[in-house]
Amino acid sequence: MRKSQKVYTKEFKGEAVRLAQTSGKPIAQIARELGISDSAIHGWRKELAERGKEAFPGKGHQTTLEEENRVVLQEVS
Repeated sequence: MRKSQKVYTKEFKGEAVRLAQTSGKPIAQIARELGISDSAIHGWRKELAERGKEAFPGKGHQTTLEEENRVVLQEVS
């Protein structure tokens, strides 16, 4: 049987990162309190730092750059 992967909203991820940055608590403690892994918070922090407002686009959603690339590729074809 396959283990299902939990899906978290953009808001949940953003709040977890905010707590990690402002609460003064260790990331491991925040992760336990939220019922997630500390590696998830680390990954979300990295994504938010790299992509800013375009972080956590959601399943099937594309960033602005990915959408622009898709359009350009369609025009070239």
